[in-house]
Amino acid sequence: MDETYILVKGQWKYLYRAVDKAGKTIDFLLRSRRDTAAARRFFEKAIAQNGAPKTVTVDKSGANLAALQAINAERETTIKIRQNKYLNNLVEQDHRGIKRRVRPMLGFQNFRCARIILGGIETMRMIRKGQMVIPKGSSPSDAEQFYSLAI
Repeated sequence: MDETYILVKGQWKYLYRAVDKAGKTIDFLLRSRRDTAAARRFFEKAIAQNGAPKTVTVDKSGANLAALQAINAERETTIKIRQNKYLNNLVEQDHRGIKRRVRPMLGFQNFRCARIILGGIETMRMIRKGQMVIPKGSSPSDAEQFYSLAI
């Protein structure tokens, strides 16, 4: 799990992202602050949608550590926390694809639009990674898979 910066209306906002060992996107969340409450909200959202992980690797951010410790205090089975910035390279490299799409946009005009557009970018990246379940025997293009979600 890691966060990256996104420019919204001239101010930096934080895109929290989680990636598993295989490089598949687990979850993402755009927040206006980088604090314990934002990190906790992200972890709770990711756990609710994908289940609790055995181990979480985070960088040296104190907010992420505090959020995970608060979540562990409420749970019966604790989540192992690894704080090591070098083990986080997988998610750092995955940020590159998002930044490549966002950088030419020169930032977003408002938070709502940023959240919607980033959701579409993340969804398209998940399709390209092969995370969308498709029927056997069919091989729709990435665009066809994306459009099938909208219909």
